[in-house]
Amino acid sequence: MEVPMVDLKANYNSIKAEIDSAIGNVLNDSAFVLGKYVEDFEKNFAASCNYEHCAAVNSGTAALHLALLAIGIRPGDEVITTPFSFFATAEAISLCGAIPKFVDIDAETYNLDFRQLDGALGKKTKAIVPVHLYGHPADVDEIVDFADEHDLRVIEDCSQAHGAVYRGKKVPVAGTGCFSFHPAKNLGAFGDAGAVISSDDELIDRVKLLRSHYERPENVHNDIGNSCRMEGIQGAVLDVKLKHLDSWTEARRSNAGLYNELLKDLQPKVKLPTEKSYVKRVYEHYVIQADARDELRALLGQQGIATGIHYPTPIHLQPAYEELGHREGSFPAAEAASKRVLSLPMYPELQREQIEYVCAGIHEFMRNK
Repeated sequence: MEVPMVDLKANYNSIKAEIDSAIGNVLNDSAFVLGKYVEDFEKNFAASCNYEHCAAVNSGTAALHLALLAIGIRPGDEVITTPFSFFATAEAISLCGAIPKFVDIDAETYNLDFRQLDGALGKKTKAIVPVHLYGHPADVDEIVDFADEHDLRVIEDCSQAHGAVYRGKKVPVAGTGCFSFHPAKNLGAFGDAGAVISSDDELIDRVKLLRSHYERPENVHNDIGNSCRMEGIQGAVLDVKLKHLDSWTEARRSNAGLYNELLKDLQPKVKLPTEKSYVKRVYEHYVIQADARDELRALLGQQGIATGIHYPTPIHLQPAYEELGHREGSFPAAEAASKRVLSLPMYPELQREQIEYVCAGIHEFMRNK
């Protein structure tokens, strides 16, 4: 049996008629960059998160970068974030000319450990970028309390948390959040795309200027911007998919529940995902921890089961950040997780027999350990 990590073809086929019609409308209207279909998505996506304002861009990285520029992050500033995320989280900070200041993670949720924020605070600190990793919201209340105390801005990286809920509120919780719509995301485009959502209409207006060469009025450029506009086809596709996001989220949660049930007897050899009582996680990834992780992955691969590692090298140990002077041991919780985490197949169309097959492979491996 073959079990892919994600099955984009199955997802497309489940809503093919809706998608084809939406793309056809864009082609007929020749609305290829921004325009009506992007504006409709901006309105509907903001409303789905209980916000009014959204700026659609061409990637999650651009969303983070432009949001940071919009709040005034400049060269030499410092921005606190996690070392355990996709590289783009820190990269967006660096694209502003600012310096990422890392804080180690909570070993249970893999999110930024707010109890260690003091250690990263300096005179040049201007903002905090927590990540809702694997679809589990970070401890936003505590992060915001710290930020308010020290006059810092908070930009939430929601790229893995579409529809996730923290203490009864969908992310972003603190007022501004950035999303990626990479095709493999819970809400995925047919290419790269992203968005910034905020309760700050001035911030959104600035992002919209920055995404389009800071041009207003036509042929007048009052600052340096970029070309980061969402394409019309992506807006139309995402607007169709948005209608299905809630049901897809419940399917993911159901699949996670089945994994938990079938793997619970392997604890503590296998560490299962945590879900705190005050959150609703959306399982962009279903991540276990295991000793001999690489051997387990190889065995599953031999059985036709695709897996992933999110993430094998923490950001502070990436060659691009060698100049920051971090070494093995700088952030032990992130480093320990990177050696043990394994992402199992997870998508709404995943079938029970596929999950059972994956879990049987893990049981087989553990019997011999």
